[in-house]
Order: sequence, then structure tokens, then C-alpha cells
Amino acid sequence: MASEKNGAVKKRRSHQADIPDSLCQEAETCYRLRLPEDFYQFWKFCEELDPEKPSDALVSSVGLKLVGPYDILAGKHKKAKSTDVNFSLHWRFFYDPPEFQTILVGDSRTQYHMGYFRDVPDELPVWVGANEAKKGCVISQVGDNVFAAVKLFLSKKLKEVADKKKNAVLKDIDEKLTRTAKELGYSLEQKTLKMKQRDKKVVTKAFHGAGLVVPVDKNDVGYRELPETNANLKKICKAIVDAPTDEERVKAFAPIQEMLTFVQFANDECDYGMGYELGMDLFCYGSHYFHKTICKNEDLRLDIHIHVLTPDGEGVNT
Repeated sequence: MASEKNGAVKKRRSHQADIPDSLCQEAETCYRLRLPEDFYQFWKFCEELDPEKPSDALVSSVGLKLVGPYDILAGKHKKAKSTDVNFSLHWRFFYDPPEFQTILVGDSRTQYHMGYFRDVPDELPVWVGANEAKKGCVISQVGDNVFAAVKLFLSKKLKEVADKKKNAVLKDIDEKLTRTAKELGYSLEQKTLKMKQRDKKVVTKAFHGAGLVVPVDKNDVGYRELPETNANLKKICKAIVDAPTDEERVKAFAPIQEMLTFVQFANDECDYGMGYELGMDLFCYGSHYFHKTICKNEDLRLDIHIHVLTPDGEGVNT
């Protein structure tokens, strides 16, 4: 299997970004995830801006820093004190589901970060998203590649910056990024046709707004709706978290317990998407009461998600 994967990476990268195959393979092995070509091309773009520190090429001007798997390309993992690093948690923020992999960070006050969003762990990302962990769990779509995501960020930044010198620097970077993206054939649209096609496969938006794509066969087996709307489920969650006593909290949990029973029935009939949705929504609400519920209830857990479902603090950015 390993040799097949190595071969696939080499074949895929034979005419792409000038980065050693061994380094690309190391990044993908550390994360156990495939990384798209735009990831590597953007690293080369930042190398041209700052050959010494590509990770910091956009920090002073744009306010973005390359992190996550980019740390592997920068060799930072070799300087880590611990050899037992869980890369699934590297630069992971409080509300980030396993589907969301951080690659850029911005304003630390809002914990703004961008990352790749995947529907299937062994496939390439479907788009790039952005989240502000201090504000909540919502993940916004910002393009189907990192060039488009940074272009959108730059466009907003240009409207906010009044200083002429700073504005000139931003315009220069914007022009270079736009030119590079076009030369490489990357779309700079916030919402591409591919993203719109993916939206049609979404069975529910979920609390994070990114949407869940669940395999559903020709007989509509694979997903069934929760008995509560997102708005009502949030009210139920709020009642649980705000309960003045443990006794009141147990009573407030009754609707969730009923839904857990429905999830068991759904799983018995192969509608696994229902438990996936409920588990994701409870996780995204962000309360330790629900993290305990998720971990204790196997019907809410998919093997591909459980290893990072419970955050150990406000955010992990090692």
C-alpha cells in the first residue's frame, strides 16, 4: 500500500511544483491526508516573496501566516521537542471538526484561520474554508483553492487599509498572486461550479454551515432527517447548558435522549447520516456536556472522526 501511495504521489507531481517528492510525501504521511497541488504551488509562491521564511511571507503585509502542513515543508517538525506529535491536532482550533485542516492563520484576537475542508478523508479537499473560533463554529467557503482564499482575504483587506504605503504593498502582492494563479490555471472565484455541484449533494447544513455530504443510495438509504430543526436543536442545547441545577439539566437532556434512540433505529436501517449530523451539531455547540455525550455514545461516532471529536482546551496550535 505504501509503495502504491508513493507512486501515486510521484505520478501526480511529476510536472507540478518544484518541491522534492520526499518532502511532499512526508507532509502527507504526517497528516495521513492527501494535499492538493495548490497547497504546494502556494508554498512556492511564498518562497518567491520571502526565500528565507516562506511561512512568514504574508505576515507583515497581509496578516496571514502559513501553518499546519506548511510547517512540515518548513522543517519545523524536526525541531519539535516531542517526537510523538499528533498532527491531527496541530493548529486545530476549538470548533474545528476533523474535516477541517488549518493551513493559514490570521488575527489571533478572533482566532481567524483558513483550512481545507474534506467530505472524505482519503480524497482531496472540496474547498477552502474560514473560521473565527472566538466567534463560533461557522465555517465560510472562501474558494476551491488557497490562491482564491487569499485573494478574497486581500480584496477585503484592500478596502479596509487607508494608509497609501500599506495599500500599495497589498496591491503588489494581489497582482503577483492573481498573475501566478492565472498562470497555474486556478480559479479565483469564491464559489466555483465544482463547489456549487458539491452543494447539491449536501443533505444538511449542520451547525457549522459547511454542510454534510453523506452517501445515499438509489433507495434513499444513508440519511434521514433529525426530528428537530437547527434552530430548535440549538434551543434544546442552550437549555441544557444554562440549566441552574444538575436535576434541571437531566430533564433538559430528555429531547436529546429521544433523538439518540432515533439515531439507533436509523443506524439499524443503515441511515448512518442521522447520527453523524447529531454528533457534529452537538460537537459544534461547544459545551463539555455534549462532548461527554458524544464520547459515551457510539451511535454518534464515525471511526474517521472520533480521534479529534473532543477538544482539550480553547484551541490547539502547537
